[in-house]
Amino acid sequence: MTTPIRNDLVHFVHSQLAKNRRQAHAVFFKAGAEHSAESWGTGRAVARIPRISGSGTSRAGQATFGNMCRKARMFAPLKVWRKWHAKCNLTMRRHAVASALSASACTPLVMARGHRVEEVAELPLVLDGVKADKTKDLLATLNKFGAGPELMKVDKSKSMRNGQGKYRYSRYVRSKGPLVIYNDDDSENLVKAARNIMGIDVCNVNRLNILQLAPGGHLGRFLIFTSSAFKQLDNVFGDFTKASTQKSGYTLNRSIMTCADLSTIINSDGVQAVLRAEKTSVRIHDKSKKNPLTNAAAMHKLNPFAKKKVELLKAADAKRHAARKATLKAKKTNKRKIVRNKASQALQQGLTDSFAAADKMLADEEAAGNYRPGDNSSEGEE
Repeated sequence: MTTPIRNDLVHFVHSQLAKNRRQAHAVFFKAGAEHSAESWGTGRAVARIPRISGSGTSRAGQATFGNMCRKARMFAPLKVWRKWHAKCNLTMRRHAVASALSASACTPLVMARGHRVEEVAELPLVLDGVKADKTKDLLATLNKFGAGPELMKVDKSKSMRNGQGKYRYSRYVRSKGPLVIYNDDDSENLVKAARNIMGIDVCNVNRLNILQLAPGGHLGRFLIFTSSAFKQLDNVFGDFTKASTQKSGYTLNRSIMTCADLSTIINSDGVQAVLRAEKTSVRIHDKSKKNPLTNAAAMHKLNPFAKKKVELLKAADAKRHAARKATLKAKKTNKRKIVRNKASQALQQGLTDSFAAADKMLADEEAAGNYRPGDNSSEGEE
């Protein structure tokens, strides 16, 4: 139960072993290629894909056989000789089983998987001297040790399978419940009574299966051991002091680090005492060349007057801007506006006087009888 919990290892092993239950299937080897079709060849401004023969229907002349065509064969049709099964290293499988057993003793992982183990006294749950000649006896024992809510949850979880799979095999799905692990010494009635309860699976301790210990590749299944099966684990897997009696050459996986707090380890007195002093590099000279035209420090080193020159240029610019501003302000004074207004007023007054003189002349001629409206010189000439 002290084996490292390797979720990545369990997930990989489960995915590999789950492939070994698949049944080979394939499509009909003539599917999509049973038409009477032939290519029209070149010269007809169409692709050279085979086309349905005949005429008079919309189907005639349609392309077929190619996987890009409608109602044609699929690309790379499934074959029964496909590689359906997958191999997995034996040591990896053993490590995965040991890791799944270790995860079953971690209460948070078991609860995170959805099992109702709030009333269970301890995990893993080990039952000693169970007498289960009948199913009701074992059921009463499980309820006594706090597994009743888990069995109730499994019983209520029955639902219809999603998708088209409901038409193929089992129509209903149900949550995984506890897994009862027994030994060869246990009564056969116990095994039959356990597997007769809805949602409970049974497994022999000598034939532990990662597909049952971690369904779906998820760690933390609720395990119920018999006392003899729990004692048999040391013989099956061994421990860190003795080898396994059933698995030749196998040693339990162990953590490389007993403490994963790296900051505490590095800053400890024992580690710091044997570390060498930190190396420091002293730069004797600056090997990088800097452009004085773009680097002010380099320019000041080459030309001490550069800084003063920049200040003089700024002062000259400020003086020039001030003079220009004063000139523009002088051009916009009121004197020029007054002169412009006087000239405009004189022009307007001259026009007004001219119109008044013309009106007076016309009035005098009319009074003297020399002017009649409508008369002009052009009429007299005619």
